[in-house]
Amino acid sequence: MSNSCAWVGSEPIYISYHDEEWGVPEYDSRALWEKLILDGFQAGLSWITILKKRDNFRKAFAGFDPDVIAGWGEADVERLLGDAGIVRHRGKIEATIGNAKAWQVIEAREGFDNFLWNYMGGKPLQNRFEAVDQIPTQTPLSVQISKDLKKEGFRFCGPTIVYAFMEAVGMVNDHVVGCDCHDRVAKLAR
Repeated sequence: MSNSCAWVGSEPIYISYHDEEWGVPEYDSRALWEKLILDGFQAGLSWITILKKRDNFRKAFAGFDPDVIAGWGEADVERLLGDAGIVRHRGKIEATIGNAKAWQVIEAREGFDNFLWNYMGGKPLQNRFEAVDQIPTQTPLSVQISKDLKKEGFRFCGPTIVYAFMEAVGMVNDHVVGCDCHDRVAKLAR
């Protein structure tokens, strides 16, 4: 894209992520869970670190199939702690297993996609920020979703992580208005 959000930089993997994925509304329960988990792994790191390791994460975490991961135990935690291709953080790995179990409960009850998109009335919030420094790092809604996820048993899902997740999966369109992606992403809303 010729005009894009100022955070993109010049790394091809980052440009591709921004242009093709970031902010595109995601409605698949499993894909939403994967993105939330990856955003949790990002805590304390840069997103590009996670992006560059994403394929390794997908291999290590069984394609982010929460039904598989929910059955994992200490042997799997140890295996993952030995995998140099991912972020080796015991707390985040253990949280992923617990988050898979929490996902199963929500998925069976109402669908994880419905659980999340109900906060938005089923459609993305179309922000119209003109500059990246106008975009918040969290909002009252991300605080509420974070609290509700934690009540459901999720970890590594604070309000800032949740807001970054909401941007990434298109629950909010935070492409700046001068970005070539803003209007294109807006048209993808259901």
